[in-house]
Amino acid sequence: MSSDAATAANATSTSLPRIDALSGGPAGGPDQEQPRMGLGASLPAADARAKTEGTFPYAADLWAEGLLWAAVLRSPHPHARILSIDTSGAEEMPGVRAVVTHEDVPGDSNYGRHVVDRPVFASDLVRHHGEPIAAVAADHPDTARLAAAAIAVRYEVLEPVTDPEKAFAAEPLHPDGNLIRHIPLRYGDAEATGEVVVEGLYRIGRQDPAPIGAEAGLAVPRPDGGVEIYTASTDPHTDRDLIAACFGLEPDRVKVVVTGVPGATGDREDPGFQIPLGLLALRTGCPVKLAASREESFLGHTHRHPTLLRYRHHADAEGRLVKVEAQILLDAGAYADASSESLAAAVAFACGPYVVPHAFIEGWAVRTNNPPSGHVRGEGAMQVCAAYEGQMDKLAAKLGIDPAELRLRNTLSTGDILPTGQTVTCPAPVAELLQAVRDHPLPSLPKDAPEDDWLLPGGPEGAGEPGAVRRGVGYGLGMVHMLGAEGRDEVSTATVRVHDGVATVICAAVETGQGFTTLARQIVQETLGIEEVHVAAVDTDQPPAGPATHGRHTWVSGGAVERAAKMVRTQLLQPLAHKFGMSTELLQIADGKITSYDGVLSTTVTEELDGKELWATAQCRPHPTEPLDESGQGDAFVGLAFCAVRAVVDVDIELGSVRVVEMAVAQDVGRVLNPAQLAIRIEAGITQGIGAALTENLRTARGLIRHPDLTGYALPTSLDAPDIRIVKLVEERDVVAPFGAKPASAVPVVTAPAAVASAVRSATGRPVNRLPIRPQAAVATPRG
Repeated sequence: MSSDAATAANATSTSLPRIDALSGGPAGGPDQEQPRMGLGASLPAADARAKTEGTFPYAADLWAEGLLWAAVLRSPHPHARILSIDTSGAEEMPGVRAVVTHEDVPGDSNYGRHVVDRPVFASDLVRHHGEPIAAVAADHPDTARLAAAAIAVRYEVLEPVTDPEKAFAAEPLHPDGNLIRHIPLRYGDAEATGEVVVEGLYRIGRQDPAPIGAEAGLAVPRPDGGVEIYTASTDPHTDRDLIAACFGLEPDRVKVVVTGVPGATGDREDPGFQIPLGLLALRTGCPVKLAASREESFLGHTHRHPTLLRYRHHADAEGRLVKVEAQILLDAGAYADASSESLAAAVAFACGPYVVPHAFIEGWAVRTNNPPSGHVRGEGAMQVCAAYEGQMDKLAAKLGIDPAELRLRNTLSTGDILPTGQTVTCPAPVAELLQAVRDHPLPSLPKDAPEDDWLLPGGPEGAGEPGAVRRGVGYGLGMVHMLGAEGRDEVSTATVRVHDGVATVICAAVETGQGFTTLARQIVQETLGIEEVHVAAVDTDQPPAGPATHGRHTWVSGGAVERAAKMVRTQLLQPLAHKFGMSTELLQIADGKITSYDGVLSTTVTEELDGKELWATAQCRPHPTEPLDESGQGDAFVGLAFCAVRAVVDVDIELGSVRVVEMAVAQDVGRVLNPAQLAIRIEAGITQGIGAALTENLRTARGLIRHPDLTGYALPTSLDAPDIRIVKLVEERDVVAPFGAKPASAVPVVTAPAAVASAVRSATGRPVNRLPIRPQAAVATPRG
């Protein structure tokens, strides 16, 4: 699920005292009072009440005088040649104010955040089901939809290429060809072999971000010929630049204002909804609003890459890995989007958080006529985690070694070298995490009494019988990279302003549910001792902060806020230090009070701020990385985060239904900045991972999306959410990260599906090599 808060609401909460006791975090334990403000406090989100009461302003709620409504005509075919487009039927309808096609795009006809290869509107070829053909603005939303349907498009339907393996030999689907990227990773001795060899073929399905709120936006024309777009963008400055290029305008004549984001795990990075909206506003001179239906949302945004993985693991007789060979094929769909970056993560992490002396990985990302793939939390890393953990289970079974013990014999630690040749310099407590979940007490077995039938797989009134239920225990170890990779310049800018005892943070880091606005308030409280802190709304008049992916804003934007706050702190303390003949380093701020090291000086922050206005602007830029070379080698990542999950499942081996009983989680977090928020982030990630493991698969038939709605696409609900036990949070601070903290959301998503699959293997003895797990894969022959 896409919204952390919404997803976590479906999961079993973990009490804060227990988290603090286990993590050794700032609160120290269950009997110790938590800090009231600043880092380490469970500060609630400022917008929590508005969201729960339904008064929070999302883009779908916006209104403007003279508002028109937009609708988009999308292709019903995954691959077709456009012979003609006749818009006259739509233009003649009463209430229709404008119709735009590819001919009406005044600037660049293609756009793309990573690769400029995607047309605003299809002109000659349709490359995927749901590709935009035209857009309409009308006085009423129903009129707009009817007008869009009245546009007559003549197609020559072409045979779609939907099998990524066939894309290599197929006719080019795009002028750039079908191969987006190939990464051959070479590490160690190709001739090395192990005493034991296991092989596996794995398939990962198409998970959709399924945002709790579908895409929406409002475009308002400006007197200078520009346009303002109000939308739930997660990277407003990049969106502004892409939109301006398509409009043929200078970037300063396009302004993107970020509205409330109803959850995002990457799906809101594509400006394909905003560009038609802005074109219609410029054409009509009126505000234009678009509120996508759930079907349009499924058709319009990107999804997780479906992936085919072939693996061969070599190990010695003791179970220690010798060599890993793998082939990884990512289905990018019709356009490149983030496929190159996703492939780099998949190839680099193909061996998992294990020491592997020799690794030979081939990775490809190819275009097909399937729906476009892009950023979804943990992209690349999640797919390979499911595969390499399947291999570890196979090795354990072949060697007769306990699966957890086999993993412990191979775990990565600080100072080890990745198959990319990069040394792991950050904390990597992988063994400690695995031991924590392994040693956590197992849940009790369900009873056979009728009143406990709800414990059976299938839920209340299920058809299963207790005698057909087997319990399985499985493990998953996962890793993700933090921030961008392969030479990407990561930078964020923030301003902290203090006036009348109130602090304001100005930073273009978008709050997508990851808690950045709460963290920014905590940083300023911690640094300046000011309790009342506001975070300004985000728009492109502010300096850029970059996209809300890979935990960037915790590190980069949080680091910029901290630096700006420290500069304001110096401005505040310098007069006092000068007055008492000491340096500012000898003064401290805590609980709203300023004191000196010797106790001579004691005053309050409020008194010293009286009548003053202080401000500072700062940037944060982590150390640079480098692209992977022609052998897949290079220091491509700023940092890494790790997680261990133990899954306990009950499987009805006759029906193939699976119930996740418990997920025990241990995570490498660096430092707990907000215990309550961290628990929500982990629980949300685990729940999203369970969806990928059991239910979430955007199915296609020859490139056509089947059932693009929340009836056909099954998200986990509160009835599916298991007991989530956060058994350990390892707080070993990363010295190069601001506050020493690591992003928390992606790595549980990456690890949970592998753990669930491992547990189903344990229960059934079946290989389980496909996600989501289909019922037939969980059916086994009853024992005895």
